Amino acid sequence: MPNWGGGKKCGVCQKTVYFAEEVQCEGSSFHKSCFLCMVCKKNLDSTTVAVHGEEIYCKSCYGKKYGPKGYGYGQGAGTLSMDKGESLGIKHEEGPSHRPTTNPNASKFAQKIGSSERCPRCSQAVYAAEKVIGAGKSWHKSCFRCAKCGKGLESTTLADKDGEIYCKGCYAKNFGPKGFGFGQGAGALVHSE
Repeated sequence: MPNWGGGKKCGVCQKTVYFAEEVQCEGSSFHKSCFLCMVCKKNLDSTTVAVHGEEIYCKSCYGKKYGPKGYGYGQGAGTLSMDKGESLGIKHEEGPSHRPTTNPNASKFAQKIGSSERCPRCSQAVYAAEKVIGAGKSWHKSCFRCAKCGKGLESTTLADKDGEIYCKGCYAKNFGPKGFGFGQGAGALVHSE
C-alpha cells in the first residue's frame, strides 16, 4: 500500500511525522511530543535516551528495568532502594531466608563482632570508632588518660602498672626508684635535714 500521507511514521503513535516536528533516534522518527520515556513519561533528548528494541526509556528507567540487579545498582552512589521494580513489570522472586551459622568453631574475629570489648577505666563497651589500644587493652579515647594527673596519653608515652595507665612522669614519681637524688626532676639534688 502506498504511503499517501507522505513522511515517516512516529515510532510511538504511528502517525505521520513532518520535518518541523521530527526527532530521530536509532533510525526511527518520533514527534517531539511523543519522544518520552515509556515508564516515567519524561521528555528525552539524545543524551538521556536509552533504546531497547522499539521502546525508548530515560537512562534511569532503562537501568532499573534492564540493568544489573542487586545492592548498589540503579540508584547512584550510596543509595539503597527497596523498589523491587514491580511498576516496570519485573517479577521479584523470594530467595531462601538467611539462617545464622551453627558452626561451634566460629573464628575469633566473628566472636569479637558479637561481643564488644570493655574499657578498663569506665567498664563500658568500646567500639572501633572510639578505640585506643594501650597496655594490651582497649580504651575509649576520653578514658585514655593518666590515672594520677589526667594528662592525655598516647600508646608510646604511657607506662602501666596493675592494670592502670600513667604518664611517664607520674609513673616515675610514684613507682620509680626512691632515695637520694631520685624523683625530684632532672639533675636536681635536694638534701633536707
